[in-house]
Amino acid sequence: MSADRPLPGDVVDDAIDQPFWDACNDSVLLVYRCNTCGTSYWPAGSCTTHGMSDMGWVPAAGTGQLHTWTVVHQRYSRSFTDDDKIVAVIKLDEGPFFHTNLIDTHADDLKVGLPVKVTFSTGDDGVALPMFRLSGPPQQ
Repeated sequence: MSADRPLPGDVVDDAIDQPFWDACNDSVLLVYRCNTCGTSYWPAGSCTTHGMSDMGWVPAAGTGQLHTWTVVHQRYSRSFTDDDKIVAVIKLDEGPFFHTNLIDTHADDLKVGLPVKVTFSTGDDGVALPMFRLSGPPQQ
């Protein structure tokens, strides 16, 4: 078991987010969407126009573009390997920004706008976490 791996609920255990984490275990990425206007959010919250009255989790395409990133050289958990980690902000095709790890690439190969696609990494603990990898050349 990966006891030191940061997991959902380590920061805040929130029932409203549980459907998101359950879907990750099925390799499905969800966004929280206003069913009135169609605006998507991450994390779960209220629509800036319509409040919480008609919000719900819906499947996302799992694609987007690299918005920004940083390379973490210092291990802050024993569960991480000695390799540097790329922590990225992805602008999902549905609109919201998503903080994640970018895997299977090197920082020297990155630039803003690169297309990315979600993948799920399941640890020894059985919890699937969404991560992203490059999916092709930059879109013009």
